[in-house]
Amino acid sequence: MAEPGDNRSVNQLAAETASLEEHFQGWGEVVLLADRALRWEKPWFPAAIMGAVSFIFLMIYYLDPSVLSGVSCFIMCLCLADYLVPTLAPRIFGSNTWTTEQQQRLHEICSNLVKTRRRIIGWWRRLFVLKEEKPKMYFMSMITALAMVAWIGQQVHNLFLTYIIVSFVLLLPGLNKHGVITKFVGMGKREINKLLKQKEKKNE
Repeated sequence: MAEPGDNRSVNQLAAETASLEEHFQGWGEVVLLADRALRWEKPWFPAAIMGAVSFIFLMIYYLDPSVLSGVSCFIMCLCLADYLVPTLAPRIFGSNTWTTEQQQRLHEICSNLVKTRRRIIGWWRRLFVLKEEKPKMYFMSMITALAMVAWIGQQVHNLFLTYIIVSFVLLLPGLNKHGVITKFVGMGKREINKLLKQKEKKNE
């Protein structure tokens, strides 16, 4: 029997998903196209993603805009997309081609986005719980992590580091769908287990 708290959580998830679907009104075809590309439904999608990202970052490197100019141009592109996509998408994809399967896939995408947002918020809250319950561990963990990030930022050029992060984030759904991440995580666990077993044998 479901608990009242579980029912509230499910209802809240459904409400947030429905709200996000409303925000994507007019963007359905574009969202599904991006979803197919990020999940690598065709073999050439990863190359296309990396080509597009590389072109954008090469343009940024060539133009070398200031931070204010870069942020302004980025927001301007978002505003143009917000205005043009709902207007042009029906003409490009056709207004009568939206199917039940596409609606279901859009619902799944919105649900996954809401769940991801909830996980991020949950991690953020756990960080503050750690601060309250174990302040010393929180302090040492934060100082160590921030020092490592600062060191990496000092060693690697800002634009190149951003390029690597953006590329990894965009390739992550495809890597996950095709089992690449699971494969490497499994390899890492096996190597760690081997090292632990070797250490136990040496101790014996």
